[in-house]
Formats: sequence, C-alpha cells, structure tokens
Amino acid sequence: MSLYQHTAHQLRDMLRRQETTAVEITESMLERIETIEPEVKAYLTTTPELARSMARVVDQRLKQGEALPDLAGIPMGLKDNMSTKGVRTTCSSKMLENYIPPFDSTVYQRLMQQMSPLLGKLNMDEFAMGTSTENSAFFTTANPRDLQRVPGGSSGGSAAAVAAGTAIFTLGSDTGGSIRQPAAFCGVVGLKPTYGLVSRYGVVAFASSMDQVGPLTKDVTDAALVLNAIAGSDPWDTTTAQRETLDYTAFLKPDVKGMRIGLPKEYFVEGVNPEIKDRINQTVQQLAAAGAEVVEISLPHTEYALAAYYIIAPAECSSNLARFDGVRYGYRSETAPDVVTMYKESRGEGFGAEVKRRILLGTYVLSADAYETYFVQAQKVRTLITTDFQEAFQKCDVIITPTTPTTAFQKGEKVHDPQALYLSDLLTTPANMAGLPAISVPCGFDQAGLPIGLQIMGPAFGEGQILRTAYMVEQLTETGGAAR
Repeated sequence: MSLYQHTAHQLRDMLRRQETTAVEITESMLERIETIEPEVKAYLTTTPELARSMARVVDQRLKQGEALPDLAGIPMGLKDNMSTKGVRTTCSSKMLENYIPPFDSTVYQRLMQQMSPLLGKLNMDEFAMGTSTENSAFFTTANPRDLQRVPGGSSGGSAAAVAAGTAIFTLGSDTGGSIRQPAAFCGVVGLKPTYGLVSRYGVVAFASSMDQVGPLTKDVTDAALVLNAIAGSDPWDTTTAQRETLDYTAFLKPDVKGMRIGLPKEYFVEGVNPEIKDRINQTVQQLAAAGAEVVEISLPHTEYALAAYYIIAPAECSSNLARFDGVRYGYRSETAPDVVTMYKESRGEGFGAEVKRRILLGTYVLSADAYETYFVQAQKVRTLITTDFQEAFQKCDVIITPTTPTTAFQKGEKVHDPQALYLSDLLTTPANMAGLPAISVPCGFDQAGLPIGLQIMGPAFGEGQILRTAYMVEQLTETGGAAR
C-alpha cells in the first residue's frame, strides 16, 4: 500500500517506528497530487516547498530522538478561506484572487505547532456559499468516486483531496453543512465541532454566528486527532469557549452499551432517498444489536430550519461582505470613472452570482421594511430549534439521521436551480442553527456505488459522544481505515 493511502494515525506510528520518513510521506503526497490533480482539481494553490521544508524539520527532530506531536510529518490541506501568511487565500472568488494575507489563522498556527506539512489551499464554493463547489470562480472540483459528479460543498476541495489521497487530512468550514455534506458525497469523515470549540480567527467570515472549522479525514480516529490539535480557546476569537482540554481519542471505544440513540421522525421524510433511509436504519439496528437503546424522538420545528437559515445566513453574509468594496484590498474595477461607480463595479465584477444573490437577500431582510417580518421571526425560529434539541437530549445521548437527502449528483444537474441546491442542506442546517456538534461518517453505498453518509449529532460540547458512536459505526460497517 502506498504511503498516501494510509491514515494519519497509521503514518504517525510508522514514523515513530522509523519505518518511513516525513520526507518520504510528503514526496508520496506530492507525486499523488501531480498524478491525480488534473482530473480531480481539488487544489487552488499548492505549496510543495513549504511542505518539504516542514518534513525535513520533522525528520531532523526524529533523528535527535525528540517526542513529536501526533500530526508531525502528516501532510494536510486547508480550505482556501483560512488565512495563511505569504500564501494566497482567495475564498475561490475573483474578489480575492490575488490576496496574500499578512497573518495566519489560528487553526493554521496550531497545525504548524503540530509540524504538519501544508500541501496547499483547497477549492470551495465562493465565500463558502454553495453545496457543489460549482460556485468557485475558478473551476469545479470533481468527486473522486465519480469524476462526473460533484464533491459537495462548500468544502468540496477539502473532501475531494482526502478521498483522492492528495491530502492525509484537511480542514473545512461548516456554516450550514459545508463539512458534513461533502464528506457524505465523497465517502470520508467530516466533523463540525460545537460553535466556540475551535477558533475562527483568520477564517474569512460568511455567517459569523454559525461558521465553524473542522476536520475532514479518512477515519474517525484521524478526526479525533485533528480535533485535539485545533480545539481550544483563543484570545483572538472572543466566541471561543473556556473549557478543559480533552483528548478526544480517549472516547474511541468499540462499545455503545447503554447509549441512547435518538431517531427524529422529521429527518426520515419524503424527499430523502429511500436507499439512504434504509441504510441508516440498518446501521441503527446494528448499533442496537451491539447494546445501544434506540428511542424515537421529535424535533418539531425542523421543517422551518432551512427557511430560517436562508434568512439569517444571508443577513450575516451581507454584513460581513460589505468590507469588500474595492478600496482597501481585493479586486478593484479598473474602468470606473468615479468613486461611487468604482464601488458598484468592483462588487459587481468581483462577486459571483450566488454571492450576489445572498447579499441581495440578506440586505433585504435587514432593511427597515423587512427586518421584523423576516429576520426577527427567523431568530425566533432558531430559538425554537435550539429548544427542541435541548429537550431531545434529555431523552437520548446522540441523534442519528441521514447526512444528505441524496448521494452525489451530476455536475451541472442543479447549477441553475438554487432552490434544489439549497435543499441539499435540509438535514445539516439545524445543527448549525443550534450550535451543536455533528459528524458525518460513511455507512455504505447506494446501488450506483456512491457513498452514503450517516450524521450523528450531540449536545453542546458532546464531541466525545458523537466520536464514540461514529467509531462504532465505522467498526460495524467496515468503512474506516486506509483509502481504497
């Protein structure tokens, strides 16, 4: 098996046993990128020399007998909305096509402390707005499972790189499902942590009250290792929580005896592919056979979640993206004859169609005429959704649902139908609205051979519970381990 096919924890153990070197691992990854990237197109920018430089440092320290972090020498990629000093950060937008940040995001700093070589920056839907990576201003990433299908979004490049073996692990961001949905489409593990567990400093904002950074990995153990590295409070992000540092790998036990699993009837409705529902139910039955207690629960306001999300998220997007005005940094129209025209043309030319759509929608719902009717009502719905979850978790420890209503769809199939694309977020947005942790783990395939994702949600800061459940799902369905 080639080095790029191994998981992070397998490579860590091989490095410690001196069965390979960080340079060998990195060169294996770079060779894989050279071979596969023309078809998959996961990367916007590659950083081979940065990766090689870090790998050499890791090997030198290993030779000196130093005890290094778990991710030392394990090559990774970052979604291109995470600031990297001296490395282009575009958000897949013409607006930031040539932007080079003067500082690092906190999550990147923490991975540098882990000594993980950076392979490059990964494609995404522009400013993280989309579900197929077809909204990138530069190109569409392909799903490695079927190159004619989308990898999901907005973290499509992050999921595709892990599935294709062009990164051992990656980071994505999740505002309404943008880690979990592409993880499901590409057949990898994707974890959205509790809001406030991971710093957002240096991550270009979409909807600040819902954005969260998390890992995409080959298996659940790797997800726990990466979460160990990036979780924790940050003085540069006042929304981060002051909490005890945990080792999330300690929760990875093949045992769910006594665990209460909630099945919400609102997530197994018409519109969810019957094959997906059947596979999820089969997996739940396996968990029950392993000792878990299955209880039916209700999350009655789920039907309003998507509508409320597509009011609140665009409103926050409208506010956050107001800074891109052609003046201080980013794209500026070269033909505008005056300042006012320059503002208009810079934003008109710099933003893509989906970003404009959401800015316009958000600006409208924040207007004096619409604020009470739409934005305030959506916030009330958000409170009701949060309360639903709080009541549900008095009856169960975790909630299991499908991650997505369908498996990966064809490129171009929904690109001209925004409403159809928005429905891809149907099952993932409620966790973001309530700020809860959720993970997508592969649990099988449909008749076309496409991966099916199972979503596990937990109470606030219940990452340990969802990782424990996901680890058991992985053992029961034999979906974990090295890339195929």
